[in-house]
Amino acid sequence: MDNGVENPAFIADDKPSVQQKPYQPEKKETIEQEFEEGPCGWGNFTPKCLQCCNNAKGYLVFYSLLGIIQGTLVNGLVNINITTIEKRYNLNSFTTGLISTGYDMAFSVLSLFISYHGQKGHKPRWLAFSAFMLGLGSLVFCLPHFTSGLYNYGAELRDTCALLHSNASMPTCTPSTRSKSSIFLFVFLLGQLLHGVGGTPLYTLGTAHIDDSVSNEKSSLYIGIGNGMSVLGPAFGYVIGGQLLDIYIDFNRISNIPLMPDDPRWLGAWWIGFLLCWILAWCLIIPLTCFPKHLPGTAMIQRQKISQAHNYRSANDLTQHNFGGSFKDFLSVLLMLLRNPVFMALVVAGTSEALVITGFVTFMPKFIENQFGLTASLAAILGGAVLIPGAFIGQIVGGLIISKLKLQCRNVMKMAVVTCIVSLFCAFVFIFARCSNQPFAGVTQDYNLSSTEKKFDLLAPCNEECHCIRSHYNPVCGVDHVQYFSACYAGCTNTSVIEMYQNCSCIQPAGNKFSAREGKCGSTCNMMPLFMGFFLLAVIFTFMTGTPITIAVLRCVPDKQRSFALGIQWLFVRILGTIPGPILFGTVIDISCVLWNEDACGQKGACWTYDNLKMASLITAIGTSSKLISVIAIIAAFFLYRPPQLREEPEQMPNGPASEWGIEAEGQE
Repeated sequence: MDNGVENPAFIADDKPSVQQKPYQPEKKETIEQEFEEGPCGWGNFTPKCLQCCNNAKGYLVFYSLLGIIQGTLVNGLVNINITTIEKRYNLNSFTTGLISTGYDMAFSVLSLFISYHGQKGHKPRWLAFSAFMLGLGSLVFCLPHFTSGLYNYGAELRDTCALLHSNASMPTCTPSTRSKSSIFLFVFLLGQLLHGVGGTPLYTLGTAHIDDSVSNEKSSLYIGIGNGMSVLGPAFGYVIGGQLLDIYIDFNRISNIPLMPDDPRWLGAWWIGFLLCWILAWCLIIPLTCFPKHLPGTAMIQRQKISQAHNYRSANDLTQHNFGGSFKDFLSVLLMLLRNPVFMALVVAGTSEALVITGFVTFMPKFIENQFGLTASLAAILGGAVLIPGAFIGQIVGGLIISKLKLQCRNVMKMAVVTCIVSLFCAFVFIFARCSNQPFAGVTQDYNLSSTEKKFDLLAPCNEECHCIRSHYNPVCGVDHVQYFSACYAGCTNTSVIEMYQNCSCIQPAGNKFSAREGKCGSTCNMMPLFMGFFLLAVIFTFMTGTPITIAVLRCVPDKQRSFALGIQWLFVRILGTIPGPILFGTVIDISCVLWNEDACGQKGACWTYDNLKMASLITAIGTSSKLISVIAIIAAFFLYRPPQLREEPEQMPNGPASEWGIEAEGQE
């Protein structure tokens, strides 16, 4: 083509074979054959306008865009909409935690096979497959909204004591509602499984492709930038998703409703964000397929790299020429890498870090909402304002420090230990900056304040004749600064036009014109600025630990097995970290629940109120335990690590002495 670049893969070779030339070193031939380079394009269509992207920076841009979409879906929109999904489909925190782990389940099943099979394949096209599956999963995840009918927020909203007897919306026991919710649960889980299929190539093959294409000095910076940009995904998820929660869930079918976003029965349009991500993910498919198998200059970079792989018994076998090239070597390579003690210690550290990270990311908005008495939308925005910048700064700074100081494998581990210890001490903010529960009649204190028993009940002599609806949580705040489950449970018989309730038999009069106002009582705790500050530091140093661990994993294994090593690491991270993380945190949060929603059949649904002090203590116990495991594992990897021993070679290898080729000449790629 006149306006394109010739692709060597599509040029007919009519010349005599060059293989009859005198023998050349096997190392050079192997590198040039394995790292086959080419122009950007599709087949023999390689326009010049695309060649400006045919470099590591161009690849990093699209890798980062895909990471942003993945983060927006999995770590942003799913997490911020957990509370809304719980209320809409009457699910508890354990069940929604199970939904969150669907991504990790698929990732765990596929990580080994994709990372092993794809490490010698066309990695950019694997990322195109990733974009397709992420978009498909996003589309499936929002299907329950279009198949579940309209959201029923109830008929008589201000259920005062006098009006309740004529309320036509008295709930009846309908067990079929629970079975329908179970169907939607499986749809959500399917969507997350598809997300997991799409995310698997991104953080195994995609990361290894960056390490292949740039030098060791730049690799940590590029990986840090890529991971840092992927953290912006949750930022978009939290910020945009938080704004979408202020739009009514059925706005596309109902134009006017008598609800406001601060009403506890309000549910936001959680599904819009998933539709947007579906479109954006599929827009990346075509650009990703244009990249060549290896970027220009990859072979030269690989010739100049010096291996830092841990020197242990099986290291020589892993570096043998062509070993691990076929799928029949899968189990052998897997067992050899599992015998690498440094690699396994780093895997343990990464797993414990992932457990605490996913737990906090999933339920931090709920923690902030209950600790400081905020709305779900505001709590999600504040949580994102701390988690996202902190994670972004940590990833970038971690990679920048390693790159600028040119840290080798052992010093990278030292850095990981220091940052992990700092984040451990910052995590104690959950203990000294926690807030006590606001007074809640029938939940945290007795109605008459004279009872010494610890068992409280919403029913009291002042409201027992009202026959209040237990399944409709519509809190009011009395003039006595005590919160009540609803105006009915406060014994209120009249309501004014400005959302104020009068003649409340359960509230002591205080000379006001009204006895209670609609909504929760404002929190008097002033610990939120202190909590946010220290938690931001904890997030920064936690993610500063993640980049050194990833770099150390890539360095302590032979170059040919980097993709597979990442696959093994992510397998353990998912099975022992990100899968049990949300479930463990969700179970702990459920344990601290003091007021469950109960339907007419007596079955528990979502939790309305939690014991703040108990929740903070249990979360601190999990977080500090995980951090201690990380510190011990990284220290163990540091002391177990043995740098490679260079072989003395009398003759010079191509482009330099044998020492430039790594551990052993015949063991290099």
